[in-house]
Amino acid sequence: MADSQLFEETFSITSLNAQKYDRVSRISGTSSSNETFLTLDINTELYPCAVGDRIHLVLASTLSLDGTKDDGKGWRDVGRGEASLADMYDYVCHGKIYRFEEGDGEMIKIFISFGGLLLYLEGPYKRLTPLRIDYIYLLLKKS
Repeated sequence: MADSQLFEETFSITSLNAQKYDRVSRISGTSSSNETFLTLDINTELYPCAVGDRIHLVLASTLSLDGTKDDGKGWRDVGRGEASLADMYDYVCHGKIYRFEEGDGEMIKIFISFGGLLLYLEGPYKRLTPLRIDYIYLLLKKS
C-alpha cells in the first residue's frame, strides 16, 4: 500500500438493496479477513454488482502515482493526459470523510460522502487509523 493509499481491502458483497432508486443500490460487504464491514451506495448503471461479487476497494488521498498532492487542481484535472491511480480501477469517486464514531471495543465507524452516495466502514481502529476528516478518493475494481 503506497503512502497515498490510506486503506485497501477486498470485500465480498453480502447484500444488495436497489429498492429506493433506479440507478443506485446500497451494497453491504465483509472483508476477506472478516474484520471490516462496509455499506456503500453505488451507481449500478455505471458499475453493476451482484451478491457474491468480490470487490477490491482503495481509499486514497490523491490519484497521482507518485503520491504527490493534487495542489489546487480540480479532481477532474487529475490524471488528464498522464497516468494515474484511476487508470487501474473501474469505478472512481471523490468525496469527503465527514464523521467518526467509536464502535464496540477496538472498532471504529467511519462515514464518507461522495456527492450524496454514502460509504460506511466499520473495522478495527488499527486498520482505519490513517483516515482523517479530509477529501478522499474511492477506487473500486472487481477481483
